[in-house]
Amino acid sequence: MTPTPTAPTPPGAPPAAPERPVLAELEYGQLLQCVHCGLCLPSCPTYAELGQEPDSPRGRIYLIKAVADGRIALSDSVATHLSLCLGCRACESACPSGVQYGHLIEAGRAELEVRRPGSLWRRLLRRAAFDALLPRPALLRAVVAALRFYQRSGLQRLVRGSGLLRVLPASLAASEGLLPPLPPAGRRGSLPEVVPARGMRRGRVGLLHGCVQDAVFRTHNEATLRCLARQGAEVAIPRTQGCCGALHAHAGEPETARALARATITAFDAAAVEAVVVNAAGCGAHMKAYGHLLRGDAAWAGRAAAFARKVVDVTEFLARAPLVGPLGPLPLRATYHDPCHLAHGQQVRAEPRALLRAVPGLELVELDEAEMCCGSAGIYNLTEPAMARRLLDRKMAHVEATGATVVVTANPGCILQLAAGLRARGRAVEVLHVVEVLDRAYAAAGRAQP
Repeated sequence: MTPTPTAPTPPGAPPAAPERPVLAELEYGQLLQCVHCGLCLPSCPTYAELGQEPDSPRGRIYLIKAVADGRIALSDSVATHLSLCLGCRACESACPSGVQYGHLIEAGRAELEVRRPGSLWRRLLRRAAFDALLPRPALLRAVVAALRFYQRSGLQRLVRGSGLLRVLPASLAASEGLLPPLPPAGRRGSLPEVVPARGMRRGRVGLLHGCVQDAVFRTHNEATLRCLARQGAEVAIPRTQGCCGALHAHAGEPETARALARATITAFDAAAVEAVVVNAAGCGAHMKAYGHLLRGDAAWAGRAAAFARKVVDVTEFLARAPLVGPLGPLPLRATYHDPCHLAHGQQVRAEPRALLRAVPGLELVELDEAEMCCGSAGIYNLTEPAMARRLLDRKMAHVEATGATVVVTANPGCILQLAAGLRARGRAVEVLHVVEVLDRAYAAAGRAQP
């Protein structure tokens, strides 16, 4: 890695502050690899909305390099442009030079958190979310239980009807608007440690149950387990697994992300699985990059790279061979939204569509700008609610043009965002994960049997 240059100290001025270690981790060669050709511009959601060069990938790369070179300060303006990036990595798919922009923006965000951590309130919220809530499943389940009471008791209806949300901070109002119907109390227990294969056993895989995924979208995990078992996979769900660290890495918390990565690797290595199946696109893209994340740790670099090669999205795994067993008909007009971290982060596009086309009776209608971010992007819809709403409005216009009765995708954040957009428009359109569609088709086949 090329050392990060520093600006010369003017005569008589105090010595410059030492470079922060986070900034020193920038892959300086990647900054130089960008030739500023502009082919990334049409793919960038914020550039498409704003048309401003600093809100494009090449503009942000220029800003990061200028900060790394000491030519500009990490000012309010620079911080705003970097914060407004979704980290969707659509520019990586468009880049002819192979610039790994995702690594650059994560390093830039990490430096931002070191130098400009924001107000005390913001710092407290981040510590509560990243240090207390996400890494602790029991605490996360308790919060979900409280939110379920909020929904079932009538408090949510009262709050929404009172207009209170209009006077709350934008991030809190956005959080409330994203709340889906939460699972009943009886579905909050632990998943089994092992789910046996149905029929002939063809292998043993692990399932990342996720943090928010398992607490809020338990149905996705249950459908995933049933679909995997039908394909002859014995599925291990290690009790020692926790948060994979994806949200931490995307939000500028690299040290916590590394600690969570080591814990995740340890949990699945102990389970002795041939593959680690993930049904949340953001988590999968991050776990496939564990080798990069831990490249500077001599004790873990090789182990992390080997683990990353085992990680596979559930749609990749299911599409590797023809689906086992009959699928019943589902008379649906469906459209598919590509999660950014599946299409751009993992380059998985054809597999989800192939699985949907395998369902009898399902009509798949392609969505305009299917690969453009819906505005979810981890916690982006909470930290940048105004831009997230603009991108959601853009996505909703394309969804409505399809006439679809179901929107299908493969990431929990996208499902939250798309469902909130459809609710706000009064549209009776379901938002489902790919595995939920397959699970329903298997159930329909079972009902059709005499």
